[in-house]
Formats: sequence, C-alpha cells, structure tokens
Amino acid sequence: MDKNSILGLVVIGALLVGYMLLTKPSKEELAQAKIRQDSIAQAEQIRDSIIKAEQIAILNQRDSLDQINNALPQAVDTLTTAQIDSLRDITLTTEYGIFKKSASGTEEFFVIENDVMIITLTNKGGKIYSVELKDYKTHDQKPLILFTNDSTAVFGLEMVAQGKALLTNDMYFVPTNTSAVQKVGDKPLTTAMRLEVSKDKYIEYVYTVRPDDYMIDFNINMVGLEQELRTNPYITLKWQHLIPGLEKGRDWELNYTNIHIKMSDDEIEKLSERKDEDSFESKGSAKWVACKQQFFSSVLIAENQLDNPTVKAKKIEDENSKYLKSFESEFTFSLAHTNLETQKYHFYFGPNKFSTLKEYDLKLEKIVPLGWGIFGWVNRFIIIPIFNWLGGFINNFGLIILLLTLIIKLALFPLTYKSYKSSAKMRVLKPQIDELNKKYPKGKEMEKQQATMALYKKAGASPMGGCLPMLLQFPILIAMFRFFPSSIELRQESFLWANDLSSFDAIVEWSVQIPLLSNFYGNHISLFTLLMAGSMIISTRMTSANQPTNNNMPGMKTMMYIMPFMMIFIFNKYSAGLSYYYFLANVITILQTWIMQKFIIDEDKVLAQMESNKKKPAKPKSKWQKRLEEAQKMQQNRK
Repeated sequence: MDKNSILGLVVIGALLVGYMLLTKPSKEELAQAKIRQDSIAQAEQIRDSIIKAEQIAILNQRDSLDQINNALPQAVDTLTTAQIDSLRDITLTTEYGIFKKSASGTEEFFVIENDVMIITLTNKGGKIYSVELKDYKTHDQKPLILFTNDSTAVFGLEMVAQGKALLTNDMYFVPTNTSAVQKVGDKPLTTAMRLEVSKDKYIEYVYTVRPDDYMIDFNINMVGLEQELRTNPYITLKWQHLIPGLEKGRDWELNYTNIHIKMSDDEIEKLSERKDEDSFESKGSAKWVACKQQFFSSVLIAENQLDNPTVKAKKIEDENSKYLKSFESEFTFSLAHTNLETQKYHFYFGPNKFSTLKEYDLKLEKIVPLGWGIFGWVNRFIIIPIFNWLGGFINNFGLIILLLTLIIKLALFPLTYKSYKSSAKMRVLKPQIDELNKKYPKGKEMEKQQATMALYKKAGASPMGGCLPMLLQFPILIAMFRFFPSSIELRQESFLWANDLSSFDAIVEWSVQIPLLSNFYGNHISLFTLLMAGSMIISTRMTSANQPTNNNMPGMKTMMYIMPFMMIFIFNKYSAGLSYYYFLANVITILQTWIMQKFIIDEDKVLAQMESNKKKPAKPKSKWQKRLEEAQKMQQNRK
C-alpha cells in the first residue's frame, strides 16, 4: 500500500470518529428514548390484553365490547380515553377489517306483519330473527313460532375482505326503515338492512313481504366492494338453526322432521328421518333447501342456483328439550367483482299443504310425504281431490273421512264382489277337490294338479280370482297410510273424543316410563286403534269363514289373528284419523260381507251354474297352457 492510500484511510477514519462524536445523543435524549420504548411496550401489552379479553368475551357469548373493558389489566387506568379508543380501534381493525364500525352495537328488532305471518328482523346479522304463523298454534295452543335465530343460530355471509376472514352473523346492520312495527297493506312492503363500510360501500339484505303470502323475497346486494373483495372467488351463505317441537308426540314428529334439497337436475335428495345424524354434500348446484317438519317448513329458494350445497341434520338427544333437531346448510355464490352484484333468493315460511305448495310451481309439494310410485299417484290424483272437494262444503273432518271411506268402498265394490264370488265358487267346489285328493295318492301330485286345474277350468273358477281384486285394492290402503299423517287439514281438528285427528287419541295417559312398553307402545292408550284392531278381528273371522280351508297352511289362520294384535302396538302412536279410517273401512267390509252372504250371492245357484258350465264343450287349450303342461310332464319324467 502506497503513502497516498494510507493517508486517505486515516482521513476517512478521522471523519467517522468526528461524526459519531457530533451526533452522540445527550443524556436527556437518551432518557426520552427510553420513555418512548417503555410506552410502546406498554401499549403492546395493553393491546394483547384487549385481544385476549375479546376472545374471552366471544367464548362467553358476550355481545358488547363494554364487557371487554372489565377484563383489561389495571394498566389501562393509566391511559387516557383517547389512547384507549385508539387501541380499541386497532383491535377492531385487526378482528373485523373494513367492517370494524359494525362490530359493536345494541340489538334492535323490527316487526313486519302481513295477513298470515309476523316476521321479526334483527339488526344483529341483518337477518330474520323469528317467524310466527298467525293461523296456527302449537299443540298446547301457544303461538306457533316456526323458528328463532337465538344465540346458537347462524345466518350470514362468510368471506375474506382485505385478508380478513369474516362472518356477518354477529355484525350490526343499519336498517333503512327504523319503524319498530310495519304492517303490509294492499301492496308489497320492502325493507333493507345494510352492513356499511361507508355510505357507498356496503352489503345489503333486502326483504319484500306481500299481503297474503308465505313467500318472502330476499336479495343480497354487494355495493362498491369490488376492490375489497377482489381476492374472493366466491362467498359462502351459512344457515343454521334449531328445529322446535310443535306437535303432540316427540317421537312421531321426529319421523317427519328432515331436510329436503332439490338439485338443479330436478332430483330431490333428503336426509334420513331415522338416523340420529345425517348429511349430504354435492359439488353441483341446488334450487332450494327445505328445513321440513311434520306440518311446516322453512325453505330457502334460489332464483338462479345454490352452488356446492352441504346440509347436515342432528337429533337433539335430550328428551326434555323443546327442540327436535339442529339443521345446518351452506352454499356458495361466485363474485363478478363489479360495483353492484345482486343475488336473488326467496324464503317460504308456511304449512306443508299440498295445494298451497303446488301453486308456487317449484316442486315444493314434493316435501309432502305422499308415498312413492303408484301410492303417491293415488294420493295426488284420487284421494286429495276427493278430500278437498268434500272439505269445500263440510266442516266436520270426522264426517269427511266417513264420506271419503264410503266413496272409496263404493268405487271398489265391483272388485270386492268379484273377490267374494270367486271365494264362493271355491267353497262349493271344495267337496269335489277333496275327492280328487283322495283319488290321487302321494306320488301322483302332477296328475292331481292337472285334474284340479281341469276341474277349475270346466267349472269356470280360478284359485287366484279372489286374490287379484284384493291386490288391486292394496295401493289405496298404503296410500291412505301415507295421506293421513301428512294431511295438515286434520291438524288440531277434533272428532268425538279425539282432539287432534293428526295425532293419537289418548283416552288414558301416564307419565311413568315402563321399560319396553313405553318404548314400543307409548304412555297412552288410543281408542281408535283398539276399535280398528277389534273390527279387524271380526272382518278377518268373517272373511276366513268364507274361504275354503287349506290343510297345507295350518298356521295361516293363526297369523291372521296375530296381525290385529300387532296393529295395536304399531298404530297406538299414529294419526287418529288413520286409525279411524281403517276402523270405518273394516266396518263397511263387515257389512258388505254380511249383505252379500245373506242377500246377493246364493251358493246353491253358484254350484248349479258351475255344473252347467261343465256340460259345455271344452275350450281349446291356449299355447301357454300347452307349454305349461309340457313343462310339467318333463319335470315329472326327470323324477
């Protein structure tokens, strides 16, 4: 290193030392710096305490930030009001981002009433808090509240705004109409709730209620938030609430409480009523989701579609709880990131009345459990039209059920007559069948069968003649089994001793739980069920007396008497209207059997007619009969 380089380094070093000496802070400046550092550390400690206190408040479901102050350390007392407000603002920004000013407030309720329901809105979450149906009461005659958005319920949007994950359920919306109570007049009434960032940036829930309608229009408007929600490809709509018990008989009502979801391909998916917990998830889209109870439903309907639907139902295990199940559902909708985005929905809060639901032309009537296939067709196209027609001019539903039973029985009488006449033919042929049994001993079953079939053919009788007409009546029996427990028209309608034809008619009740008996039979005795079982025994006895005995099935008669006994246990918790219908049907069957036996069918004339048939030339065998005989001969030859 040369002399000039060394000199240069010495000069640079001297300059650095001189600069450090000149810029060295004084003792006073060092003391002030220490105070600032201590203040920052104190502020950070207080901020951490606020965050921790907020978490404690959330866990304890506290609604006001005032409670947070009670959990702050004593260090807060040393700060000014402005400093505390500043720290709280920092915390709210951390937790709620752009919606920080909506994080706290006082819950207020706003009532909208039309002809059929009372809707209560709350500014906390901007959601529907409760719905009361004015034309209905609970089983104990209290106001029928279809659901309540209490502290466990959720209805809101889940999103990410400027990096913050948010749920609007507990944020405070600003109502556009501050009237506490509004009544719908001749025209629809519209009100809105806004979750504001500023006057031109907000999320808005718009509710429109019509005068005499269970359907509510519900729009979600996203205004001026395209930049704040830029990172969001979609938003999730969450809906969770508890389902209250409204009817008499918890177990029975649980059998009809579940979730139905109509997919975009028109398939109706539903969760199991029997399972304690069930769920459904799809990557497709749905049209509506129905939170269904036995006679009422809360339905969310999309004007376009509900994407990626997920629904869950869980039974409330506590038998003393006023709730039956918890329902959860969530869906998504995509964002276009424009200045104004609108998602259009509808809510249906009302009865599961087939004709009412069908008027909306949304397949909502599918939630009414009328049975599948032919059983559902019988209900839709025969039973319901007749029932509604009778209800148009008769107010007594016990009388309506009686007339409905008579109409059905008269319509089926030709089949009943044919079945009885076929049984009469088989009875008068019984001595001749016994002779054939003696003629063909064991080992000649094929010959005996051929001779028996030949006798039936000549006489004009058929062993299946009595069964087929009865099988044709079977779909109506099953259809009625589905119709009565689902018919809201019978709800809380009284007849004789039954005060509710849609539920059991208890003449004796007890509260003590009896092992096995209480589980399978219940803690009551239903009189219509006993009458149904008794009439079933008499009808079975008369029918079996008119049937030819079958020595090959000695246990058949025993089974016919066991069935009524089983019905006592099965039907004791069922709808009184259903037991009443089956009782009437059995009584009418008994009368029909007695009348035909005494006045219509003369077995002597039947036998004379059959003997006359034998003298007529035999009809040529059909191809099917020939193939059947050939198959029987081949089987006999193998033996």
